[in-house]
Amino acid sequence: MVIKKEAQSNNFLIVLGRPVFNFLIFLISLIGFFLLSFDHLISKIASIKKPTFHFSISVIRLSPFHFNLFCPKINFRYIIFLLSLFGLLFLIYLEIFYNLPDPRSLTQYPSKLTTQILDRNGIVLYKIYKDENRTLIRLDSLPKFVKDAFLSAEDKDFYSHKGFSLTGLIRAVYKNLFADKLEGGSTITQQLVKNTVLTPEKTITRKIKEIILAVETEHLFSKDKIFEMYLNQISFGGPAYGIQEAARQYFDTDAKDLDLAQAAYLAGLTRAPSKYSPFGAQPELAISRQQWVLKQMYQDGFISETELSQSLSESLNFQSAKIEIKAPHFVMLIKNLLVDQLGENEVTQGGLKVYTTLDLKLQNQVQKIVTEEVGKLKALHVGNGSALVTNPKNGDVLAMVGSTDYFNLKQNGQVNLTTSLRQPGSSIKPLNYALSFENGNGPATTIEDRPITFHLSGQESWTPKNYDGKFHGTITLRQALASSYNIPSVLLLAKNGPANFAVFAQKLGITSWTDSSRFGLSMALGSLEVRMVDLATAYSAFANQGISTPLHTILKIEKPDGKSLRLSSCPSYIKSIAENSTANAEDSSCNPKKSISAATAYLISDILNDNSARSPAFGTNSILNIKNAKVSVKTGTSNDLKDNWTIGYSQNFLVATWVGNNDNTPMSQIASGITGASPIWAKIFYQILTTNQEPNNLTQPDDLIKVPICLLTGTLTCTGCPTRIDYFIKGSEPKTACDPADIERRLHSSPSPQNSPSP
Repeated sequence: MVIKKEAQSNNFLIVLGRPVFNFLIFLISLIGFFLLSFDHLISKIASIKKPTFHFSISVIRLSPFHFNLFCPKINFRYIIFLLSLFGLLFLIYLEIFYNLPDPRSLTQYPSKLTTQILDRNGIVLYKIYKDENRTLIRLDSLPKFVKDAFLSAEDKDFYSHKGFSLTGLIRAVYKNLFADKLEGGSTITQQLVKNTVLTPEKTITRKIKEIILAVETEHLFSKDKIFEMYLNQISFGGPAYGIQEAARQYFDTDAKDLDLAQAAYLAGLTRAPSKYSPFGAQPELAISRQQWVLKQMYQDGFISETELSQSLSESLNFQSAKIEIKAPHFVMLIKNLLVDQLGENEVTQGGLKVYTTLDLKLQNQVQKIVTEEVGKLKALHVGNGSALVTNPKNGDVLAMVGSTDYFNLKQNGQVNLTTSLRQPGSSIKPLNYALSFENGNGPATTIEDRPITFHLSGQESWTPKNYDGKFHGTITLRQALASSYNIPSVLLLAKNGPANFAVFAQKLGITSWTDSSRFGLSMALGSLEVRMVDLATAYSAFANQGISTPLHTILKIEKPDGKSLRLSSCPSYIKSIAENSTANAEDSSCNPKKSISAATAYLISDILNDNSARSPAFGTNSILNIKNAKVSVKTGTSNDLKDNWTIGYSQNFLVATWVGNNDNTPMSQIASGITGASPIWAKIFYQILTTNQEPNNLTQPDDLIKVPICLLTGTLTCTGCPTRIDYFIKGSEPKTACDPADIERRLHSSPSPQNSPSP
């Protein structure tokens, strides 16, 4: 970008003072001309006789020869005149031609362009700019009457003159000499030069420079190109620069859609935007100016009398000056990502077009659901909620609602809960079970849900409990996960190992588990905080055949010249990307990667959409049971009731929801699967399914087979044993059957009940 140069502060002319220097040069010139007038006096003083010397040399018998030494006649009047002329020329060079800008740089103006953040369909979400809000347009995209309006208002002879108007120049000189004003007389070309490559000082010297550069500009560029640059450069008041943003600011329309009355108004505005502003102290001045422009257009033959009459009678509807932002939490995430990688100046002045993954229509629907549903939970001391919708296949963020109201400063509405650290509760359990499956277990593997106390070194003994206050004896891992029992999850983590689990979770996409001093068995119940965006990444592996796909927020970025920029755009890695990668590099942490086997992904998904397996905990008609699509889902509530989650997915959509309070105060009587985040989650999913058809079945990997097994033993079934068909990796299926006598004994023993903790 070309930056407009300010006047050189170290120029000796400024130190000396231009008026003083100009007076000295004028004085020298005056003396020179005075001396010319008294030629005879100067001649007497300067005339000198020329001496002649005669030498005769006869040595070596050479012929004599003569030297005529003389002094020429010195004419001081010419010397002084030449010096004075040189002084004038030097002054003209310093004042006008020294450091005169190159008009070729006009193609690089304007230097400040507005960056636009758009949704995936090209709808503008937000505009980022510094001082000047400007979007470039092409001249041929504008209606003819828009161009004619500016010609009548500013320079009706634009297409016939060579850069400046002689009549306008004479008028400007008159005003300068007799009205003490330096205004008027500038053609469109002169205005373009004045507003870009020249400094804003108002002097005769600057005016001369303006004319010289205008003439040169006319030789370099076509008239249409000059007109286009002018319309993109001119100020229309406030942050609006260029006709496109002016049309947006005053009439909420594109420049190509302006009508005649609106075009005339904008054309009249440029002469004095503050004076003629419709939001100023005298808005009637703007209407008077608009009417003058319309009458000028009629006199110049640009419009008919009928068009004049209709436009004069049209009532203009102005838009109040405002800053629009849609999907604010998402937009601020994008803005921070851009600034981290490109720098503040490039983002605020670079004129980028950032096409994001967001679907604004879905975003608005999700925001409405979150706000309305959280409003119904005030009696349960729920003050806030958030939601995230993604495509688990490619990581596209389709909707991001960070709070119920971004603009509610009292409730810290600007905090984005989708990127904040919160305890996940039981929603972390599928990751623990996935690690167990990767280690050789499966849905039919049995586990004892019985009282157990862990004696931890240096800590108090810990006795985990199930949310229903009961112990369920020997159950399968399918039953344990689907009904979200706590004790089996803790037992699995004891076998997996907390450190191993942390490494596994990081591989799936959890970025916050880095402090090993906090690792422990309580991780199995969601004691370590996670971000919603990370949990969505981890769950994407279950929906995507074991491939975890980091969230993706940007589809493409276009520079003003049409070239593309490539940036890392997964929200979980903004900080690390800014520190470790370049703007045009793809960060490896943002790339999809195989995290678990396709078999494990399928088994976890199958358990999480098994309505019969979760019915002991949630009932057969739970709100979690989505009709008409195969949807896997898991809930989670922290033990202290500060966080309540629901996260679930189909083949092409993943929805995560959360409710709680920003200040971490606990909620009351929140029941997973009934109140809190679950109804929000279900409504969002049903909203998605109204316009998107999702599969009713999961694609089973080839290495899985179905085998009838005994629920009490995990072996092949036998007489008297409750049986279900479950999945096994080929070769790992049981080879022996259960013992009927053992089954009889098991069925007649029952575990003792205990007190109930929070789910």
